[in-house]
Amino acid sequence: MEGGVAYVYLCYGIHSLFNIVTNVRDVPHAVLIRGIKPVEGIETMLMRSNKTKVNDRIGIGPGNVSKLLGIHFFQSGESLNGKKIWLEDRGIKIQESDIVSGPRVGVDYAGADALLPYRFRLSI
Repeated sequence: MEGGVAYVYLCYGIHSLFNIVTNVRDVPHAVLIRGIKPVEGIETMLMRSNKTKVNDRIGIGPGNVSKLLGIHFFQSGESLNGKKIWLEDRGIKIQESDIVSGPRVGVDYAGADALLPYRFRLSI
């Protein structure tokens, strides 16, 4: 699909994994969202995850991300400019020096490409 939509697929028949499509139609580029730091809507996220309080691991892992955000595989193809799933600019500025890259995870089948530094996280 065209960039700007959600690509959500089912992993192990259990977990919905949320990706952001980033290129033109028929070029399979997407970013898997592997973690979030909850700052808003925490009560809803706790309810969705059957937890009573926030801990350091609540937003870690792509399956947890989708669960916390209420994203399901049947929403694949949704516009990220819509009312169900959206991206918004909160004016947060990230310094380039705070972005850390490393090898991809869980893609051993990709051979040498598995070692490319395409996994990004914030060091702050």
